[in-house]
Amino acid sequence: MFVSDCRRDFYDLIVTQRVLLLVASDVDALCACKILQALFQCDHVQYTLVPVSGWQELETAFLEHKDQFKYFVLINCGANVDLLEVLQPEEDTFFFVCDSHRPINVVNVYNDTQIKLLVKQDDDLDVPAYDDIFRDEEDEEEDSENESDGSEPLEKRRRLEEEVIERTMKRRERREWEARRREILFDYEQYEYHGTSSAMVMFDLAWIMSKDLNDMLWWAIVGLTDQWVQDKITQMKYVTDIGILQRHVSRHNHRNEDEENSLSIDCMRIAFEYDLRLALYQHWSLYESLCNTSYTSASLKLWSVQGQKRLQEFLADMGLPLKQVKQKFNSMDVSLKENLREMIEESANKFGMKDLRVQTFSIHFGFKNKFSASDIVYATTSLMENVEKEGLETTSFIKALDSLSRGNLDKLHQGLDLAKKQLRAIQQTVASCICTNLVISQGPFLYCALMEGTPDVKLFSKPVSLCLLSKYLLKSFVCSTKNKRCKLLPLVMAAPMDVEQGTVIMVGIPPETESSDKKNFFGRAFEKAAESTNSRTLHNHFEMSIIELKTEDRSKFLDALISLLS
Repeated sequence: MFVSDCRRDFYDLIVTQRVLLLVASDVDALCACKILQALFQCDHVQYTLVPVSGWQELETAFLEHKDQFKYFVLINCGANVDLLEVLQPEEDTFFFVCDSHRPINVVNVYNDTQIKLLVKQDDDLDVPAYDDIFRDEEDEEEDSENESDGSEPLEKRRRLEEEVIERTMKRRERREWEARRREILFDYEQYEYHGTSSAMVMFDLAWIMSKDLNDMLWWAIVGLTDQWVQDKITQMKYVTDIGILQRHVSRHNHRNEDEENSLSIDCMRIAFEYDLRLALYQHWSLYESLCNTSYTSASLKLWSVQGQKRLQEFLADMGLPLKQVKQKFNSMDVSLKENLREMIEESANKFGMKDLRVQTFSIHFGFKNKFSASDIVYATTSLMENVEKEGLETTSFIKALDSLSRGNLDKLHQGLDLAKKQLRAIQQTVASCICTNLVISQGPFLYCALMEGTPDVKLFSKPVSLCLLSKYLLKSFVCSTKNKRCKLLPLVMAAPMDVEQGTVIMVGIPPETESSDKKNFFGRAFEKAAESTNSRTLHNHFEMSIIELKTEDRSKFLDALISLLS
């Protein structure tokens, strides 16, 4: 059931208990976890943190800990399946679910005892009415006795006939109700999408309890920015939520504007700003950032010789010397940096890049340390999906979690270096896929498969990296193709997962259109295609549109998917 008062029905209940935190592997979940950890620290709440990257790990973690804990907090996992059916908990076990995945499973919504859903009150959820989905058991019971053998008195026979007619009517009503129920559930569960960031929900809780700090506000900003960077929410939703956070930023950081009461340079301060939509440009060179940002790379078509010429023209139009553009941003001439944003925006408009400016926040502490929210998202994601060092996934998770704290700048810088490598790898892979015509139209969708032996293929066995690659590739393909029909198609992408076990990881991305509402239908489509062909698939990820599949089942699975979506 939905929790109407997070403080009364969630925090006050767990503050005296031992709590198990089950946290998904994404940046928004990490930020929500940091906010909750800070609150727990204030109130000396005992808790254990377990990172979970999929349903199997969630079930294992629950089975291992169910005897020691009665209160479980699930962050960015658990809302979109029937939790009680999956975990089979005891009746005295309680789950508090803060999850941005939509749609929320109807059984979780209407369970009044064990499942409490922490959701922003003004989220548009469109949950079907209780009576449309559930019926009382007595309605289902049908009398099968009183069958007539033709020898009863006339009056009794008439009464029996009336009962038979009544029963037939009830059966027909039930069949109609079930057909309507299937239709309603299909409409409700057909598309996967995302609601308000879990970090923002947790920050709201801290604010209600007057325990919100600037650090918590920054984590809420990073959680929202993660949704925007991963393309999980619409531009409208992003701008609306930025507006909400901007009011909190003004409240927490107003002392910086007053010279008499200004804070020390070492204190942390957050500022709202219109920044350039260029990945990591303040920690890189402007040239590298332009080449490795999906928006500029796709708009200028940098994988082609013509595109490289356009980039040179773009830089010439701004009047920026190549020597300045190719050195570290920090080392550029101060005179050039002063009006850089205006110069870039003006030239970008001439080259058809009208959305190069974006609303965001930056954080400052000390003289040197200035980071934008998207810098933190890229760095934390790269630390979490680091494939360079073989080690436990838990180690990567803890490293990523630590990098969100101000005291761990070395880890953050390590994350930024990894993020640059990841963005380079993505752009190189996009360029090779387009230049070698690896993106093919399968009818109702576009399809691209990375082969074993492709450079950086190991990186793309990780879900977030593969999703980023797929979105960048679709954006670039739409800019490069002349086929108008292909511009409106979604993309299915596959990459080798585990060569020894012979598995591939597959992701489905909705079409790249102006009016895109970020709703993804591939989750249900993958399930149906796997069922109809008995393909050996594993639906282990919290995102329904990511699956693992046996390599030899791939062709029959794709054939089923084509016929299903045609």
